[in-house]
Amino acid sequence: MKRQLFLTLTAIAALAVLLGAGYVPRAIAQDDLPSCGTEPVTLRGVFETGFDLPFVLAEEFSRQYPNVTWDISQDQFANLINSTPRLLSGDNPPDLIRLPTMVSFAKQGLLKNLDEYAEAFGWNEWPVPQLNQNRVNEDGIRGSGSLYAMGLNYSLTGVYYNKELAEQIGMTEPPQTLAEFDELLARAKEAGLLPIMQWGSARSGMGLAFPLQQLMAAYGPVEPINDWIFQKPGATINTPSNLQAAEHLQRWIENGYFPPDINAIEYTDANARFGQGEGVFIFNGDWQNAGYDTDLPSKVGFFLMPPLEEGGAPAAMSAPLTFGIAANAANADCAAFFLNWVATNEVARQIGVDVGGSNPGGPSGLEMPEVAEGSITNETLAAGVVIGEAGTSMDFIANATSSIFAQGWTPELQNMVGGRQDAAGLLQAVQEEYERQLSEQ
Repeated sequence: MKRQLFLTLTAIAALAVLLGAGYVPRAIAQDDLPSCGTEPVTLRGVFETGFDLPFVLAEEFSRQYPNVTWDISQDQFANLINSTPRLLSGDNPPDLIRLPTMVSFAKQGLLKNLDEYAEAFGWNEWPVPQLNQNRVNEDGIRGSGSLYAMGLNYSLTGVYYNKELAEQIGMTEPPQTLAEFDELLARAKEAGLLPIMQWGSARSGMGLAFPLQQLMAAYGPVEPINDWIFQKPGATINTPSNLQAAEHLQRWIENGYFPPDINAIEYTDANARFGQGEGVFIFNGDWQNAGYDTDLPSKVGFFLMPPLEEGGAPAAMSAPLTFGIAANAANADCAAFFLNWVATNEVARQIGVDVGGSNPGGPSGLEMPEVAEGSITNETLAAGVVIGEAGTSMDFIANATSSIFAQGWTPELQNMVGGRQDAAGLLQAVQEEYERQLSEQ
């Protein structure tokens, strides 16, 4: 699951130019850059099921560079959490792999340090927030230090809504406060509609983490949340404001705002059911934009989670679609060349927006690809500008440790749905699991 902010929309000076395959730093000649060469190359990739962007990019890359073919396997996000250590440490590790998390893999030497590639391709000149989430320092803390991964794009999350159903409950504009959102949810329930469609299966990962984290940001600042995700010493998720957020989510569960079978719903099924008119709202990311614009043109809207009080700054989860290179990858130079191409090639950037629905990142001087007026992608990109100006982006709480989603958030949120866990117990259990995992790194 994805997803840093769209600061390229508001960044200042043009630092880059397009030269052939992409941006080339002035100090380095084209011939001296890492590349895929001209001889046949097979890139081994491990991609996440349900996200078309990497597959479409790989296809286009081979069209532009016919000597490169792909050997791609794919799996659910939750399964990748468990399989990534084995894949990275195997005899034939992937050249490119979708990373659910990265700190432990970087500390164990399973990921290639990308600092030399960053210097060669000029990545360090790109807007700072693009790369920070993929840096790990010598103490194993994210946010600074060496670069161990890159994003294929930079996502944003929020609330999607069915325009027809929203009109039925009297929604004429997006809610401006959490109380207004609560009122809309209550109206939907009273009207016999499902207020919120969401997934919750262990295989897909608990989708209730999306509204929970948005509620956390409504009740408190984003900095402590990011500190916890980045593993800063002494950080805790069990704070008074987060308790208020978890209690708010628990009320939504108890009020019947989610589908009764949520613990069995897969990610793809939730989106299909939402598209069929089941659920007024769904918490999701902009990687779904292409599907909505294709299958439900002009029928879906988007808004950022409203703040607790009117006039407060909205917040959003925003993170790169993170890919790393195995430390012992056979084709590391070619994989790095691909990562640079994704962010700098004109066609690749357009694919990033059209298929991925997110900001493609890259050097600040590159123009944003064209977006259709009235599209849902246009709405989410505009929301990214709001978040960028407010400085209220968060990484995903699923990314705090390699297994916190699978062994912490998902089972405890499933227990909350089943009435076997309350808000206070949820945060305590997740924090204890977090500390246990950190002690074993």
